[in-house]
Amino acid sequence: MRHAVSRAAALQGVELLAAGEDVAALLGSHNPSASERVVLFDNVAHYRYRLRVGAGEHDVVTLHRVVKEDWPWWPSRASRAVFMVHGDGWGFEAAFLSSAGSAHVPPEQSLAAYLAKEGVDVWGIDLRWAGVHQDTQDFRFMKRWTLETHASDVGVGLGVARLMRLAGGNFQGTMHLMGWSRGAVVSYAYLNQEARLPRTLRQVDGFIPVDMAVRFAPEHAQQQQWACERYAALSEARQEGQLEGGLLGPAPGVMLQTMGQLAALQPNEPSPLVQDDIFGPGTGRPTNRKLAIVAAGATSVLSAPLQPIVPAYHLFGSMPDALGLPEQLTFTQDGYMFEFGQRAAPYQSLNEVVETEAWACGAIDVPYDDRLHEVKVPVLYVGAAGGVGRYGVHSVSLLGSHDVTVHIVSTLPEAAHPLDYGHADLFLADDARVRVWKPMLQWIRTH
Repeated sequence: MRHAVSRAAALQGVELLAAGEDVAALLGSHNPSASERVVLFDNVAHYRYRLRVGAGEHDVVTLHRVVKEDWPWWPSRASRAVFMVHGDGWGFEAAFLSSAGSAHVPPEQSLAAYLAKEGVDVWGIDLRWAGVHQDTQDFRFMKRWTLETHASDVGVGLGVARLMRLAGGNFQGTMHLMGWSRGAVVSYAYLNQEARLPRTLRQVDGFIPVDMAVRFAPEHAQQQQWACERYAALSEARQEGQLEGGLLGPAPGVMLQTMGQLAALQPNEPSPLVQDDIFGPGTGRPTNRKLAIVAAGATSVLSAPLQPIVPAYHLFGSMPDALGLPEQLTFTQDGYMFEFGQRAAPYQSLNEVVETEAWACGAIDVPYDDRLHEVKVPVLYVGAAGGVGRYGVHSVSLLGSHDVTVHIVSTLPEAAHPLDYGHADLFLADDARVRVWKPMLQWIRTH
């Protein structure tokens, strides 16, 4: 298996690195038991491969494969495959394989595990920043990482995946590209790159953008203006020397890790992360649990004074307290969400965040959409009513695709979308298998 991956990597112009302790170091202390192959349950296994994609120390991505096996190290043949690209904050395992090693859900209760159990060959990538160690102090290497960088890495990952599938006897069948959140932006940028190639050299047969917008419809001018304001603020931070971070400031992953850990271990203690009365005069200092729940259910609290991508955007749907602040998660278990926070990657490069806001602003030219009209693969847009939701549908119309399916997960009337299914509920909700993953599987099987 390793020899086959090494050859596939070489054909893509990159190098397969050693496994073992180096993998654990790359993924960080939150995943010290990383190895090349892990059995998840029954005959479903998870493989990891590190690829050097550049000359620098941090120019490394990790490829993931979650698949049924006929026997150890021998993946079953599968006519359908999907390649997943994560968004901000969390890498492949935390985003799409969150059930692995969880204390709160069964091992098969995550998207990648579910699809693999159903016979789909699941691949994915940890973008370069997801492997940057928490002890890192100098971020100058991130200065040259852009949306184009990450899109090119996705292309390499797709190439390795397709070659490995061919080596395993999968001579026919599709490779769908799925991107969640910022991962959808990277995926749009990749498809724009791929559109420059002859059809015979293109790698993607279907596209699944999940809860994200790269451009807003004319009737959503306010959201476009908000993107312009975020672009201006983040561009200024970059000009002042900030190279990592995003809407939540520098080291957002470190903050999320700490918040999740404190909520899990000391839920009723006053949070040391914020000051008194952060939620209004006389409210005092929130407990660790309350801060985490508010951050999850009203995400714009953390990004203030900047406006969120869409009104009332949130990661997790929740029920409010007497002050209107999130009090109890509706669709996802508290403990699972706290665990999710602890699995955040410590750092993220800023450039792709700035470029995404420039793209959404619309007043600034970006090199990632000039050929989107030439992309004509089938598309499934999946949105969360309490996330980006319907605001992401216009972006799909920028493609040349005619076979387009829209699936917005909603449990409440439109007026109640601030309480509805959230951006991360799509992957962590107790009923996500029924509301999200099963419709996605049905689409994959028929396209």
